[in-house]
Amino acid sequence: MKKDINIDVHHLTRVEGHGNIVVNVKNGTIEKCEWQVPEAPRFFEAMVRGRHYTEVQRITSRICGICSIGHTLAAVKAVEDACGIQITKQTEKLRRIIKHAENFDSHVLHIGVLVAPDLLGAPSVFPLVETHGEVVKIVLRLKRLGHEWGSLLAGRSTHPTTCVPGGFSKLPTKEDLISLKEKILAHVNDINALVEVVSSLASKIPAFDRPTEYMAVSNDIEYGMYAGNTVQTIMPDGTKQMYDVHDYKSITNEFMDPKSTSKWCKNKMDSYAAGALARFNNNYDQLYPQAKKIAEALGMKPVTCNPFLNSAAQLVECAHSVYETLDLIDELIAEGIKEESVVKPTKFGQGTSAVDVPRGILFHDYTFDNDGFCISGNCIIPTGQNHANIQKDFEALVPVLLEQNKTEEEMELALSMLVRAYDPCISCSTHYLKVKFVR
Repeated sequence: MKKDINIDVHHLTRVEGHGNIVVNVKNGTIEKCEWQVPEAPRFFEAMVRGRHYTEVQRITSRICGICSIGHTLAAVKAVEDACGIQITKQTEKLRRIIKHAENFDSHVLHIGVLVAPDLLGAPSVFPLVETHGEVVKIVLRLKRLGHEWGSLLAGRSTHPTTCVPGGFSKLPTKEDLISLKEKILAHVNDINALVEVVSSLASKIPAFDRPTEYMAVSNDIEYGMYAGNTVQTIMPDGTKQMYDVHDYKSITNEFMDPKSTSKWCKNKMDSYAAGALARFNNNYDQLYPQAKKIAEALGMKPVTCNPFLNSAAQLVECAHSVYETLDLIDELIAEGIKEESVVKPTKFGQGTSAVDVPRGILFHDYTFDNDGFCISGNCIIPTGQNHANIQKDFEALVPVLLEQNKTEEEMELALSMLVRAYDPCISCSTHYLKVKFVR
């Protein structure tokens, strides 16, 4: 049936930052279908110019209040690459633990507060306090666990203080690690309960497949998050290709689109996806058995091409982060926490890093002069890499919704859920503006 549709979502709710959804259909013909990002650019790369190498991670941790740890780790890795700093195995393991803490903390917030209302037919999390109070309590307990998990080792989970180039300014004690292990183990039942809740709502997740390219950190050390300096992409047919992180510009290929104050990215296809689903598709074999069981319960295996299942992949990662952290804690306790001095630079130059944060792969790149002061910086944010993919999803999903004869309200909900599934951090992604002066 031919129909007219006018969707104008100005500043989508339950996402970070401002994004608009505009769809106009006239007599069954799609005239406009856009994912718009109208936020003012923030120019955060300019803030690090002229600053000492020891200050960069403190500044860039302020880019995002949710991915503070991720920006800190990306910054210190890039600084260490530029300064010839080789960290110890102990430092690497501690950093991997706080990376897991951030992913867990953010994923629980996204699944339990931002996505759950859609699956439970509520406009926000607040009505769920009355109708699904126990679920809300579980989410809040797990959110607190994630916060304490990160704060114990990083000083604080938002704007970390202890993670610095060359190591840590303050190390945890054996007792600190034992306490953290006990806290995590005490919440295993809550994690299992959240899995049951999401599994029971799996039928509410829209069925929609759009094959695309997926990009994530990938290495032999771990399920790609912190370690390693290689990036992998996987195509819908399972074909994989590995890249060196120093070649990041050739695989992100940033470009501008008039609908967005954020740059867009593409590699082999017109767009690619970053995030939990991209990591799941690229690094599935490295998931812990407990995480694979959750994926199996949700009917997920690589290559999964339903963007709505990014939230389900986040739940899979929550379990993985728990069990890998427990193993890392046991290793550190067995080896004994050693007092280590922060490693100093052996040179100054240019360095690059990639860290996978909750919303996807994050690139940092800095160059320092001979005195250790930054002369240039570049950051490519996960959500910036996802904008083009969201647009391509819209272009594929709207015709399907029209064919299914969905109402305007149903279409608006589906498109809103699609954006929320990416867990976008829109403000962090806007850092460029092309100005054309008309005289």
